[in-house]
This record gives sequence, structure tokens and C-alpha cells, in this order.
Amino acid sequence: MNLDPHTLWAILAMGVATYATRLAGLIVPPGFATRGRLKAAFEAVPAAVLTALIAPTVLATGPAESLAAAITIVAALRLPLLAVIVIGVVAAALLRATIG
Repeated sequence: MNLDPHTLWAILAMGVATYATRLAGLIVPPGFATRGRLKAAFEAVPAAVLTALIAPTVLATGPAESLAAAITIVAALRLPLLAVIVIGVVAAALLRATIG
């Protein structure tokens, strides 16, 4: 098995970044981000991370995934989270079966 040194460094860097963010949650005082712009920034992090995870799939795959993402976004404007997840999964499955 050959391991590319760049891949190894990337894996190690991601591991360090993961542990650093977990430690930051323990080190930062509880009342650190309770008001103002910092609170708004921390509240926006989960949505930003989720968007960063989903965007490559939506943009780099086929039309079925892109259309399913659009349907899911429209559903997310009105429905609760569980319903949005179900609609997104069903839309992706049906569109992959029909469009390809």
C-alpha cells in the first residue's frame, strides 16, 4: 500500500483541526458569545457547515440531485426539519430513478 505524503499531511491536519475545535468548546467560557455579532456568527456556523457539505454534491452531480436540492429548499421554507429531510430523501430517490 502506497501512501502519498500530501494525503498523509492532509489527514493529520484535519485531525488536528478537529481536535482543536473540540477543545475550543471546552476552553471558551460559557458566556463568551451571549450577545451581539459574535452570538450571531456562532449561530450561523451550523448552517454554514451544512451548506459547505451539501453544496459540492448539489453543484457537481447530476440534474436529479440539483432538482432534489431545490425541492428540499422550498420545503424547508415552510415545513419542520423532519418533514424536510423526508421530502429531500424521497425527492432525490425518485429523481435519480427517473432522470438518472
